[in-house]
Amino acid sequence: MIMRAVDLFCGAGGMSAGLMDAGIEVVTALDHWDVAVNTYNRNIGEHAEPCDLSVVEAASTRVGASAPDIIVAGPPCQDFSTAGKRVEGRQANLTVAFAEIVATCGPDFFLMENVPQVRRSRAYRMLRNILSEYQIAETCLDASLCGVPQVRKRFFAFGSRWGQAVADRWVSHVVRPQTAHRLTVKEYLGDEINVEFYYRHPRNYSRRSVFSVHEPSPTIRAVNRPVPPNYTGNRLDSAPPSLVRALTSYERSRIQTFPASWDWAAPNRNGNVERQIGNAVPVNLAAHVGRSVVHAVQ
Repeated sequence: MIMRAVDLFCGAGGMSAGLMDAGIEVVTALDHWDVAVNTYNRNIGEHAEPCDLSVVEAASTRVGASAPDIIVAGPPCQDFSTAGKRVEGRQANLTVAFAEIVATCGPDFFLMENVPQVRRSRAYRMLRNILSEYQIAETCLDASLCGVPQVRKRFFAFGSRWGQAVADRWVSHVVRPQTAHRLTVKEYLGDEINVEFYYRHPRNYSRRSVFSVHEPSPTIRAVNRPVPPNYTGNRLDSAPPSLVRALTSYERSRIQTFPASWDWAAPNRNGNVERQIGNAVPVNLAAHVGRSVVHAVQ
């Protein structure tokens, strides 16, 4: 069985690329941001379209026309993130919109990716109520144990109309293949990266900001800033900040496990490229989860 998927909030294509690597056919991808849609289509295929997914009726019509076996989504997570104020607003409502689209279209399965904090949100409780006809299994994964050289912890929920046994099999298949060793940047990139240490702008200066390539990267974020001229360092830094640089967009995209050939040709106006990279689901993490879905439904 080759599963047909629709990818909502598809961004630049990280989730779709990983699912396709896992043998799932992504037939439609939707996102409101035309810059990301254009990146997706340059790299994956001309099946991504701009769409305001908060308009549930219209979005459901477009999704339903593709007759998916599974609807996947990574709704915007800023309202739930530890980096944000965690006041649920419009972006949290997009999680509810995703649930309503799934309920309207009625695929056999759904898959949602988000930050771990989403489990405690009102929006996620609403999703579970809306999708009460599905048996839902949940887990949190560390991307560095799933083929990604980055400590990026993400929550996944898999819903099945085929019964609890399928949902339980998914959990088993997604957890069991994790590695015992966290993948480092140098192990993954090898000669593609020519520095020993690099700068990653901290959320506040009480936190570490200089990291070694011989450890997993911290979470790749949607911002990428150079070392401030007046930054004197943190006691936890791996090297003096005066001796390091920030990662390039290419290096950041590779740590997100996008292929080296990925075309980020859009101008980096207003940080567009960095936002696409930081907001993406790492390709190898999506492939890891996608393979578990394929095994669960076989």
